[in-house]
Amino acid sequence: MAENHPEHPSATSFLLIALSLISTLAAVESNLFSRNLSPSSLGLKKREKLSHLHFYFHDVVTGKNVTAVRVAKAPTTTKSSPFGAVAVMDDPLTISPDIGSKLVGKAQGIYALASQTEASLLMAFNFAFVEGKYNGSNLSVLGRNPVFSAVREMPVIGGSGVFRFARGYAEARTHTFDLKTGNAVVEYNVYVFHY
Repeated sequence: MAENHPEHPSATSFLLIALSLISTLAAVESNLFSRNLSPSSLGLKKREKLSHLHFYFHDVVTGKNVTAVRVAKAPTTTKSSPFGAVAVMDDPLTISPDIGSKLVGKAQGIYALASQTEASLLMAFNFAFVEGKYNGSNLSVLGRNPVFSAVREMPVIGGSGVFRFARGYAEARTHTFDLKTGNAVVEYNVYVFHY
């Protein structure tokens, strides 16, 4: 048991003050990592808007001007069992199914064949827009795309520029798919809330 030393009260006071300062400094230091902000300090005074974007995605895997290339595959990946293949894409987004129509952006990212039993992709990419008020803004999509389903939904998990704090979903429908070449045109309807 500790002894009480009445002749050294200043030592006890000093120890208490030192401990108090250390805990205060620790609290201040932890605030350097994070802090609470007012939404208005980031320009979030306005009400959220719901936007609908409509465009066509051109995934060209063979031919003269490819827009998606395979960068990896598993040792077991074959043409009849493509599970484990990974591709990087820089696919044009246009206003109509014609690849020569007006360019509104690019779909840039990766997709991987992630199912052993069906043609289902894991997609992680950005819609990088180059048109009008959306020029320089991006939407980020991460989700499952079972490519032979008539309609596929993938979550929009964020964005930048006009689309900061975006959330919503992208709805994909295959417009054309060439079984011989693997090239595809996909219609996208994207619905996002943003400020």
